[in-house]
Amino acid sequence: MAEKKQGFDGDSHLLERKSLKEEIFDVIHTRIIAGKYAPGEWLRQEDISSQLGVSQTPVREALDLLVSSGLAERIPYRGVRVLQLTTDEIVDSYALRLLLESSAVAMTARNRTQEQLEALVSLLEKTEALMSLNDMSAQMQLNREFHHAIVAAGGSMLMTRLYETVSHQFPDWMLYEYMFRHPELLQPSLTKEFQEHKAIVDAISAQYPELAAQTVITHIKNLGDELVSYLGIPKSLLVEKEKLLILQQSVQEIHPKA
Repeated sequence: MAEKKQGFDGDSHLLERKSLKEEIFDVIHTRIIAGKYAPGEWLRQEDISSQLGVSQTPVREALDLLVSSGLAERIPYRGVRVLQLTTDEIVDSYALRLLLESSAVAMTARNRTQEQLEALVSLLEKTEALMSLNDMSAQMQLNREFHHAIVAAGGSMLMTRLYETVSHQFPDWMLYEYMFRHPELLQPSLTKEFQEHKAIVDAISAQYPELAAQTVITHIKNLGDELVSYLGIPKSLLVEKEKLLILQQSVQEIHPKA
């Protein structure tokens, strides 16, 4: 049963819903997006417990949720820290998202059920009004749910598992953290993101696989532009990976069994 606890740095209002471990997860999640915890920083169970006025058990469970969501990593015998990605890992995750999501959404457009479509529309509608700094944690979590739902609706369990691994290596929280530090970018960026998500849903609804794939490719390439502008990822590395994907697809078209 959830209980209200005195928080830290104005976070207490976040501890008023869901189970206690999920409430604590939301607080830590919000702090990561706000830049209060930097990539590679240790999330000390004892410190968080003391700050939020809760026992260490739900804090440990919340840290487990962070690890399973891909925002943190557990280092044996040392503890849990905010995930710190290398440039190569970020570039690889970008390229693999292009490959996996464009393929998955084409399958989803062909095979989706009415129930799956309605679930996507519901997720899309929930994000429309989330345009403030206080909404960013919820926005990010719904964004992830939206993309995971698209891939899962394609019907391939293997692709879904692969996508979960890849998406955990994509630094979406770092993009949100940058917007948190530059709030003038927040509304234009989220409005554009919503419009791109709506275009994806519209293509899935109309059952146009090629259009659905192209809308996803456009969306992820725009995220690539944000990786360059916000995080300083070299554009040349993204372009190189994109060329390799195009080459691979061309080989598969010539030699389907390759």
